[in-house]
Amino acid sequence: MRFMHPAQLTHGRAVLGMVAVTLMWSIAGVVTRHLEFARSFEITFWRSFFTMLSLIALLPFFQGREVFASFRKGPATLWLSGVCWAVMFTAFMVALTLTSVANVLVTMSIGPLLTAVLARVFLRHRIAARTWAAIVVAGGGIGYMYVSQMEAEGLAGTGVALLVPFAAAANWTITQRSHAHGRDVDLVPAVLVGAALSSLVTLPLAMPLRASAHDIALLALLGAVQLAIPCALAVMCARVLKAPELALLALLEVIFGILFAWLGAGEQPSRAVLTGGVLVIGALVANEWLGSRARQRLIA
Repeated sequence: MRFMHPAQLTHGRAVLGMVAVTLMWSIAGVVTRHLEFARSFEITFWRSFFTMLSLIALLPFFQGREVFASFRKGPATLWLSGVCWAVMFTAFMVALTLTSVANVLVTMSIGPLLTAVLARVFLRHRIAARTWAAIVVAGGGIGYMYVSQMEAEGLAGTGVALLVPFAAAANWTITQRSHAHGRDVDLVPAVLVGAALSSLVTLPLAMPLRASAHDIALLALLGAVQLAIPCALAVMCARVLKAPELALLALLEVIFGILFAWLGAGEQPSRAVLTGGVLVIGALVANEWLGSRARQRLIA
């Protein structure tokens, strides 16, 4: 049995696929809030460990058994991409233990704007005026969240959460630079590398392990359903959808994640996070919408 090949994905199915991806991504916060004994690095270890196991089982269905040969033949950028994934996996879960779900998700959502900046620095990509404006507005939103938490425990969590969009932007820049030199990086095996590295690095920090059977069951759910399956599916959808569509659809994770944490764990977002979130997400939506309009005019 095989999953649908990317070539068989229509645009509509890819859109629905990305909506499903964001729904799966967004359960991390609410599930984490129902853990009994696992904390911090132990949460990260178990989720990354189960992600690794899930991907080892899933990869042959997505790409055939020959996919494992890519680890022997893959370029160095495959492993660099894996390091970026490991940073994202680790920082995200640690941040969730330090601050609110809403705070983490809003902070992560600035990833596309950080990607634009790194692409300008390392790839010499031109940044449109609208994107510069979006970067300023989104930066103001994140700054407002920081100022409001200067004397709150959430400040450390927001700082850790910032590592996620920085690592994501670095990952995109690495893979695009490799593509420009004729060496494409297969992102699904890179996710497996990231999960393996994350579990190896966090295991010593997680000792002694205290997770109950209840905790392990929930973290296994996160590893498979919240990370392994949606990451593989997102890579497939990315081959059909345009970058602006992906960026906008990915923002659904913020909305779903905050809503699930609110309804499922009673974690009501603060006014500062909601205000910062409106600025960040509004800037992203406006930037992508104006960019789409500009491309349409150019084509016309």
